[in-house]
Amino acid sequence: MTLKQQDVLSALKKRDRDHRERRQLLAPVACPTAVKPPPAFDFSQLAAHKQLRMMAAAAEFVGVASPFFQVHEGCAGATSTIGGRSVVNFASYNYAGLNGHPEVTDAAKAAIDRYGTSAAASRLVAGERPVHRELETSLARFFGVEDSLVFVSGHATNVSVIGCLLGRDDLVICDEFSHNSIFEGAKLSGAARLVFPHNDLDRLDALLREHRGNHKQALIVVEGLYSMDGDCPDLARLVKIKQESDCWLMVDEAHSVGVLGKTGRGIAEEQAVDPTQVEIWMGTLSKSLASTGGYVAGSQALIDILRAGASGFVYSVGLPPALAAAAVAALKILDREPERLQRLRENASLFLRKAKQAGLETGEAMGGSVIPILIGDSLKAVMTSNKLLEQGFNALPIIFPAVAHKQARLRFFMTSEHTPAQIEAVVSSISGVLRDLQGAGNT
Repeated sequence: MTLKQQDVLSALKKRDRDHRERRQLLAPVACPTAVKPPPAFDFSQLAAHKQLRMMAAAAEFVGVASPFFQVHEGCAGATSTIGGRSVVNFASYNYAGLNGHPEVTDAAKAAIDRYGTSAAASRLVAGERPVHRELETSLARFFGVEDSLVFVSGHATNVSVIGCLLGRDDLVICDEFSHNSIFEGAKLSGAARLVFPHNDLDRLDALLREHRGNHKQALIVVEGLYSMDGDCPDLARLVKIKQESDCWLMVDEAHSVGVLGKTGRGIAEEQAVDPTQVEIWMGTLSKSLASTGGYVAGSQALIDILRAGASGFVYSVGLPPALAAAAVAALKILDREPERLQRLRENASLFLRKAKQAGLETGEAMGGSVIPILIGDSLKAVMTSNKLLEQGFNALPIIFPAVAHKQARLRFFMTSEHTPAQIEAVVSSISGVLRDLQGAGNT
């Protein structure tokens, strides 16, 4: 090695040594008592996430794609656009065909121009707008009761109302097919909870005779049109039972307003029952009323209590004014155009009749806005949904745990805007897909 090379090597070693010393001087002094903070919890270790991974792996293994969370690229009505392709849509709540209606969208746009896109606060604090009270007054008039109260979420409406009205000394008794929000509200209240078999009012009566005396207040909760099965309870009998047992009656009309009754006023109109005989009417704005949110309608005293104490109202932002205006416009159209309801019921009746003629199982559906096609096996229901989408029909499966084992189904939402040709075509496709799956051994 030459002298020059030795000098270069020495200079490089000195530079490296200087760098090490500099890093040591700049390094923070470690505290001997310092404890390294634990990493954030890994939620993938929870049993719920492991179950999701297992289900995804099973679906991948058998080559079945998930039918859920499809991206709709336009207004969802009787038809929709998925993946750039127009499909006949049986998976929207647009029962009266008012989503995208010019009067509804114009009302929403005008409200945005006047109020902006948000109520900006809880109505109790600073979020009240005239359109909120206009909607509540319109709803009360539509249902024939004294007043109503609008919530920003349909699910939160049931949770908040039941949680507000009942306590530990009370009883909530529900149909076994009641919506998740009803059970969540019952849990929140702390009240005792009982469940009766679906639409078995004899059993409801027997349970109340056995347990009612042990509680201060008691609430019966049912749905006007059951969202998974498409059937109705006997409202007149329920009123008689609740009177004899000194109970309150709450009817969730999420799927029956704008569907049942000659003018869409729900199960009370459908079955000719005085609406003031029911203490609590609940409904949602997201279906026939082409908006979002929920409401409760009933006596002035009931609404006063909820306005002051229902957590989902008091502690939540008010409904965006544009959505309130959209619902007001939708109510006006429903009042003015009852023929929409007639077309909806005709379409539902046609679907139900054709499905039965084709040997498809529709359970106890009465021909309203919801009609299930019972499949049984969850995997078969998913495969049927995917095959239908390939053929241009969008209908989503309902599988375990949303329904019981071997009760998987395709759920069809009917609208006033579907055509007889679309209905006959989808029933034919369902029959063909199920026949092909049966032949392939996918039972």
